[in-house]
Amino acid sequence: MIPKEILKKVRQIEIRTGRLVNDVFAGQYESIFKGRGMEFHEVREYTPGDDIRSIDWNVTARTGHPYVKKFVEERELTVLLMADMSGSGYFGSRNKMKSEIMAEIGALLAFSAIKNSDKVGLLLFTDHVEKFIAPKKGRPHVLRVIRELLYYKPSGRRTSINSALEYLGKVLKKKAVVFLISDFMDSGYEKLLGILNKRHDIIGISISDPREDSIPDIGLLEFEDAETGENVFLDTGDRFLRQEFEKRRAAFRDSRKKAFRSMSLDSVDISTDKSYIEPLMLFFKMRARRFR
Repeated sequence: MIPKEILKKVRQIEIRTGRLVNDVFAGQYESIFKGRGMEFHEVREYTPGDDIRSIDWNVTARTGHPYVKKFVEERELTVLLMADMSGSGYFGSRNKMKSEIMAEIGALLAFSAIKNSDKVGLLLFTDHVEKFIAPKKGRPHVLRVIRELLYYKPSGRRTSINSALEYLGKVLKKKAVVFLISDFMDSGYEKLLGILNKRHDIIGISISDPREDSIPDIGLLEFEDAETGENVFLDTGDRFLRQEFEKRRAAFRDSRKKAFRSMSLDSVDISTDKSYIEPLMLFFKMRARRFR
């Protein structure tokens, strides 16, 4: 039996994201992701005007008459949400934690997918794969996906994007649209991500908090690493320390963006102190222009 407070929260997200899907995102989603693939339908006899590149030479050789392959637009897509459930997601210096925004974005994408009759699946990971829900259609299935995004209690705290990608490579044989939602506080995953992006259409959604990029000057503070549990003391009054921290964070972000560009992987940057609607809309519009 699902507790009433969980059902209430899921329902609230369904209402909020449902309006966005109906008013804004569904049409954008369809223009970007639908019809990107073609699947074989049948062979038929060649008629004048057919593209000679579509001739099926095997059938032509057997029958003695030219035949062409006929393809139809592949309308049904498989969408997979890959969500980072590591400890660093349970942080937010503003109204919401990164994990909450992750769940809302996941719900928005999931409802956009089922509105277009696509299948939706979920892969939750930390330093290992925590849970996998195979792609299916329908509202009850999507509500289960959202419930897991909101309330799943992971056993791990660290991050291994590589482990999640290895699992993805094993369970998804057919081309899929994959949304990798994470703060990307990890390394060593770039090579495998580039390989899988050639097989699937992977979009990286990076969620960050402004407090992760700079340290305020407020004296001696004790920090706990959300993924290791380690406690450290920092003198935030040290100007050199603050500058070095900001420099390293900027270099980390630039390195990730450069890696994504090198593998032609689309990405969206989301910050907890701003609405995620505008960056997603901008991404959808830019991608739609590219596919026209």
